[in-house]
Amino acid sequence: MTPDQVVRRWSRHPRQIGRARAELRTALAGWALVPVTDTALLVLSELLTNAGRHARVSPGREIETRFVRLPDGVRIEVHDASSVRPVGREPALEADDGRGLFLVDALADRWGIADRNGPGKAVWAECRLPSQTGGDPDAV
Repeated sequence: MTPDQVVRRWSRHPRQIGRARAELRTALAGWALVPVTDTALLVLSELLTNAGRHARVSPGREIETRFVRLPDGVRIEVHDASSVRPVGREPALEADDGRGLFLVDALADRWGIADRNGPGKAVWAECRLPSQTGGDPDAV
């Protein structure tokens, strides 16, 4: 861990989402990024929930989070060992689920999916301070 990055590993158990959120909240406070806290916590929750539900990996494999301080915000990365990439879809009004990436797209300034060294992928999102938003309109 460096002063500008926090890396942690989590089991796929839903209880870990709250622990990861607490870790992110602490990092954001330490980095003077409190204004992005609510958005960043929701984005993290959605990305971790997706990884836990949909990233079919061998038992014992963990999900890794990386919180990286940016000059004007935070980059949240969720790494898993599954090569299956998430696909956003328009959620049905009556559905109880299926809104994760829809919410990430609406809340994050930028987000995407990246390959990683070794098996799997990283789904990332950036949350910028309100006065700095503008984002790249071509980013996913």
